[in-house]
Amino acid sequence: MFARLPMYDRRENSAAHDSLWAGVRSALGYGSAHLDRDTDYVTGWGRDDLLLGQMCNLPYRAQFRDQVSRIGCADYGLPDTPAGYYHSVFVVRKDDAARGLAPATLGQFAYSDALSQSGWGAPLAMVAAKGLKFHTTLRTGSHIDSMLAVADGRADLAAIDGVTWRMLQAWEPRAAELCVIDRTAASPGMTFVTANTNDPEPIRAALCAAIADLAPDHAETLGMIGLAVLPDSAYDMVLPTPP
Repeated sequence: MFARLPMYDRRENSAAHDSLWAGVRSALGYGSAHLDRDTDYVTGWGRDDLLLGQMCNLPYRAQFRDQVSRIGCADYGLPDTPAGYYHSVFVVRKDDAARGLAPATLGQFAYSDALSQSGWGAPLAMVAAKGLKFHTTLRTGSHIDSMLAVADGRADLAAIDGVTWRMLQAWEPRAAELCVIDRTAASPGMTFVTANTNDPEPIRAALCAAIADLAPDHAETLGMIGLAVLPDSAYDMVLPTPP
C-alpha cells in the first residue's frame, strides 16, 4: 500500500506533509514508511494499493467516483468558505485590476488543466453564470505556471485555488505582481481518498488524529485545521465543457 499527497505538496511544506503521514501511519499501525512523491498522481489515484491519496473533486466526479472511496475533505480554514470546501480566486496583473472581471475574460485565460475544478471547472461555471465566456485560453499545467503566465504577460487572467494562492503569496515573490479581482463559488475541497477495496473508516479516524496531533509549526505551515465529511450530493455537479 502506498500514500501520495500531491495536490499541495511543495518544498516548503514537505516536512509538514511527512509529519502528517507519519501520524496517520502510526495511528493505523501499518502503511508505507514514506509518502510517495514519484508516481504520477493520476496513475496513483487508480492503483489498487492506494491507501491514502488526495484528489481534486473534478477528476473524482469525471473519472474516479467508482474506483476510490472518499475519506473526507481537509478543512484549510479559507475565509467565508464552509469547512471542507474551497474556492478559486481570479487574479490579474495589478495594473489591470481596475478593469474588472468582464474585460479580463476578453483577454487570454490561463488554466492549469481541463480536469482541475479550481483552475477550470469553477471559473468556467462562474463566468458562464455572469453571461461571459473566455475569449482565448492557455493551458499551463499548474497553478504556479498560470500565475507566472499572467505575471509575464502571456495571459491576462487566471483562476487559482484559494489554498494554493495562500501558499503562492507566502512563498513565491512574483505573486506580489498580481491581485485578486473576484472569486468563484465554493465546491468540495481537496478530497482524501483510498482504493475502494479499503475500509475508509479507520483511515478517517487515523487522519483526524494525525491532523489534531500535528506540531504547531507543521499545522501552521499546512494551514489544515480539521477534516470534513461531505455528503455524496455535494459532488453532484455538472461536468464542465472542456476548453
